Amino acid sequence: MPSVRTVSNIKANLLRPATTSHFEVEIPLPPSSFFDKWRGVGKQDKIQLMCSEASLPGSNLATFDISNDRTGVTEKHVHRRIFDDRIDLTFYVDAGLYQPIKFFEEWIGYITNGRQISPRDNDNRLMDTNYFYQIKYPDSYIANQGLKVTKFEKDHLNPLTYEFVRSFPLAINSMPVSYDASSLLKCTVSMSYIRYVVKNLYVQNAYPPSNPFQQSQFNIGGFLGNLGGGLVDNVVDRVTGSDLLGDVAGGLVNEAIRDAF
Repeated sequence: MPSVRTVSNIKANLLRPATTSHFEVEIPLPPSSFFDKWRGVGKQDKIQLMCSEASLPGSNLATFDISNDRTGVTEKHVHRRIFDDRIDLTFYVDAGLYQPIKFFEEWIGYITNGRQISPRDNDNRLMDTNYFYQIKYPDSYIANQGLKVTKFEKDHLNPLTYEFVRSFPLAINSMPVSYDASSLLKCTVSMSYIRYVVKNLYVQNAYPPSNPFQQSQFNIGGFLGNLGGGLVDNVVDRVTGSDLLGDVAGGLVNEAIRDAF
């Protein structure tokens, strides 16, 4: 017989799916002091904020076949885990400054050119017909840690963080420009890494209450926060026609109500 499920059970398990528009990306900096100019407010954090698209990475298991242990049976045994060789990140490009393009071009330029002299002299040197590349040692341009993709929801509870080990830009995709109708300029960068680690994989609640009184407050605040945030989200969506503005407004109201409780 099939399982019998109540309406409340279906609502609790199916009517709150995860959405793709709530995520955050952290971009690392290589250990070299050459990149100190990109540290601080308005630079590194601005590039992170302009990341409009990312992908949660995948992996698979490499196996070998065993066909002699049991007559007529072929088994697969795992001998290693294989990670995707890259992750693609897409950034909005700010007018006039073009910071995402400059940042990743400088990173790749540092890997292949050294960038040990003034930028003008370096550009002139690159134009020489007899120029040759001098590749840096890997530890100087690879960020051992720091590249992160965090997936969360409107209530900011139970975030899932993918942290990548030993990352660096592998490619910058071409960016077409045209005299046709203007659209947003985007820069897509492929980052290489050797593996990723999923943080908070076993955390069931990001803010566990410590006693029954706090449990009651937590549930009330969460209920009212979700209710108020949802109403504001729907109103802003209808008035502005922008789902992004609705999500932002709803999230702010949700947080304010939760903080009040």
